Amino acid sequence: MRVSSIGEYIKEQREQAKISLRQLASQAGVSNPYLSQIERGVRRPSAEILQQIAKGLRISAEALYVQAGILEDRPPDSGVRMAVLAAPELTERQKQVLLEIYDSFRKENDGQPVSQAPGPAKKAAKKAAKAPAKKAVKKVAPKAARAPASSTTPSRPTNPS
Repeated sequence: MRVSSIGEYIKEQREQAKISLRQLASQAGVSNPYLSQIERGVRRPSAEILQQIAKGLRISAEALYVQAGILEDRPPDSGVRMAVLAAPELTERQKQVLLEIYDSFRKENDGQPVSQAPGPAKKAAKKAAKAPAKKAVKKVAPKAARAPASSTTPSRPTNPS
């Protein structure tokens, strides 16, 4: 259900959660009059305030950002993104790389379900047909570098004098 303003959406969410305006204001760390003004459309909250309100309502900040026009409404991605972002054992860099890989796989499959997406063998064959043939270059180390080092020193011939 799409409402006409972020304030109406917040009010609707608050009423569904059976939270009073005062309770939500307290939980979100904003004043009662300010929250009332947001709900009536008099004030437009910042992204930071929306995040605090989302915590108070126990909903995702992303949902409020979409309603406020800060984020675009995107199709769901089966929760993979949320799971990766919520994983406390991963560093921010690891999360970023995982999401980039995930996005590349989704683009490769053109958003089709796995059962309809082209298989890896078919894709590899297409790729091989398009790619120019490359010469295989074998690097061989010099014999001296490959031969094991001897631990004994050559002996000198003895002089019979």
